[in-house]
Amino acid sequence: MTQHQKIFEVPLYPYARSADQDAADTPRHKVIVGGAGPIGMAAAIELAQKGVEVLVLDDNDKVSFGSRAICFAKRPLEILDRLGCGQPMVDKGIVWNLGKVFFNERKVYDFNLLPEDGHRRPAFINLQQYYFEEYLLNRLNALRVEGAPVELRGRNRVTAVKPRGEGVRVTVETPEGPYEIEADWLIACDGAASPVRGMMELDFVGRVFQDNFLIADVIMDAEFPTERWFWFDPPFNRGQSALLHKQPDNVWRIDLQLGWDIDREAEKRPENVIPRLKAMLGEDVNFELEWVSVYTFQCRRMEKFRHGRVIFAGDAAHQVSRFGARGANSGLQDTDNLGWKLALVIDGKAPETLLDSYDAERVHGADENILNSSRSTDFIKPKSEISRVFRDAVLDLAEHYEFTRPLVNSGRLSVPCTYDGSPLNTPDALPLGPVRSRPGSPCSDAPVEDGFVLDQLRCGGFVVLGLNCTAEAVEAAGVTARALNLHATGALAERYLGEAPQAVYLIRPDQHVAARWPGFDAEAVAAAIRQATGN
Repeated sequence: MTQHQKIFEVPLYPYARSADQDAADTPRHKVIVGGAGPIGMAAAIELAQKGVEVLVLDDNDKVSFGSRAICFAKRPLEILDRLGCGQPMVDKGIVWNLGKVFFNERKVYDFNLLPEDGHRRPAFINLQQYYFEEYLLNRLNALRVEGAPVELRGRNRVTAVKPRGEGVRVTVETPEGPYEIEADWLIACDGAASPVRGMMELDFVGRVFQDNFLIADVIMDAEFPTERWFWFDPPFNRGQSALLHKQPDNVWRIDLQLGWDIDREAEKRPENVIPRLKAMLGEDVNFELEWVSVYTFQCRRMEKFRHGRVIFAGDAAHQVSRFGARGANSGLQDTDNLGWKLALVIDGKAPETLLDSYDAERVHGADENILNSSRSTDFIKPKSEISRVFRDAVLDLAEHYEFTRPLVNSGRLSVPCTYDGSPLNTPDALPLGPVRSRPGSPCSDAPVEDGFVLDQLRCGGFVVLGLNCTAEAVEAAGVTARALNLHATGALAERYLGEAPQAVYLIRPDQHVAARWPGFDAEAVAAAIRQATGN
């Protein structure tokens, strides 16, 4: 074990006996979050910031071991800004926008994931998951010090879940024995193996691909640039693929395709891993193994993410292959979608049926991720000889002909989901507006006089955004949308006005567009608020 790993051996949320364990009657909480991984902590922070009482239960007492998820996309970084921990991520992370694709020993082409200017956040950062969890934990602890109603209990393992009318009863095992508590709502963020999902006898539907990949995190001083490099059929891993990413602290992530018929445990042994890495990096490169794992592509999801008062998020609800960075990034979009809706329901400002839109929108997002991930997997590992001939021809042509490059699929990297067809959308009333900002779409960032527009929209609630015209705050069904008026020029006008001289937008708390119009109409805005809140 390296010194770098030992930092994360110390419990960061150690077990401590709670008052619930000594209560005469069964204690009840508003929300219980099962799992203190990144998605569980993000869900808890989102709710705590809105004043919702939330209890996080986790069977561990420290952040995760190994870098695990490392690629965090622009949209999740913007979500993390609203959670109060985006800046530490960017400060520590390795910022990158560029990537290269190789076929055999030849560079086929390179690409830029954020070719336009005027965004506060980069296309991606690389950062080990243990840092991510540490920053979330710091934010959660800071909220608690500030008086937010949030608590995290380590070494509290959920062992039984029983839905009971308008709530859930949960049995918890601790080092001092079991106890029972109840909650109005349970959010299951307990990972791909989700014990909660198993306790409720629910399962995934989808595909498991017959292939295995070795993940090796190595500490080394290397001259590779800060880019994503992907190889098809490289000389050091013939017939397979490889991926290289830089992380902080001179840690490099290497993915090597292994094939299906392997001994997974044997492949993780240093005596087998090190020769593979030397073949890739060169015999004269000094490196130290930090973490090794073997994984299998899986593209699966639950049929529904909401089951009464139990709601699933992150890997507990859906799984995709690692190529494309769609796991943690998608999970953060789950919590971003769920948090404001559940808070409105708990506050009595929206009906419980609003949560059906979480299911509809995030199942749509999962299906989009699964489709892209499955296509990537099929291109990386052709399933027939004719498919391989096609893939290799595409790679050969892509070196010289730009029109073939969109066909190259080394992992379609995570982009935010647009909720086309969502029941919360008001029909588009701005025909001259840009397609990228239609109802259901995530808000694009752009420079404004005092920074960036997404910072201006960060208020925790609905916003009526007036561009080159005056909008007013509107209240409907107990929900108030505050007004923000901006003079739109340059990138802001391009991304929100298009050919329209002015516009008014209704922006949801998760910074998705709910509606837009050519001018301000208080009655139209109120109707859109009612639709967006299910009232």
